[in-house]
Amino acid sequence: MTTTIPYTPAVEDRTSSLPLRLVLAPAGTAPALLDGAWWPRSRDLTAELPALTAVLDPLWGRITRVTVNPTFWPVIPRKVPVDGHVVGVGWFTAEQDPHKLLLLSYSVGRWDLLVIPPETSPATAARLMAEAADPLGTLTASALMNEAEQRRIAEEMELSLVSVWDSEGGHGASLPTSRSRAVSAQVPDTKGI
Repeated sequence: MTTTIPYTPAVEDRTSSLPLRLVLAPAGTAPALLDGAWWPRSRDLTAELPALTAVLDPLWGRITRVTVNPTFWPVIPRKVPVDGHVVGVGWFTAEQDPHKLLLLSYSVGRWDLLVIPPETSPATAARLMAEAADPLGTLTASALMNEAEQRRIAEEMELSLVSVWDSEGGHGASLPTSRSRAVSAQVPDTKGI
């Protein structure tokens, strides 16, 4: 069972007033490659991290450090003020999966979250969130994203094939009534022969 955490930031928060999109693996389950998934609304860490840490601090202990891979984050601040404390932000290129956010707490430990791109469709994001929060999951963050991309390509190809089939007279094709009349009118009268 996964946990979805609704969180609406306070007015003074820099993030939007929309709920936080976060799913965590059930507490007490065996460690998996990912501890859940986060679907931010933008690629602005300064705006997005306060809402995330506000929810995670009471659950996991005060988040003190976050690391990302700069591949998908255009600006990486060194520090982000969060609810009365500062969270240090670091980055690794080769050492960290580009689709993962690493959170550290001095008191409790480390957590890895799949970061779902903000532009992801709701259906794909829901599927990714469920897979990332599965305590039996064995896929890395990038493997989950690659699988989602392959599924998207396959669905687009299927829709394209159906569209071609329909446009070439496949499913639902029938002759228009005006053409049927024109064909029957061209049949010569053989009664007088």
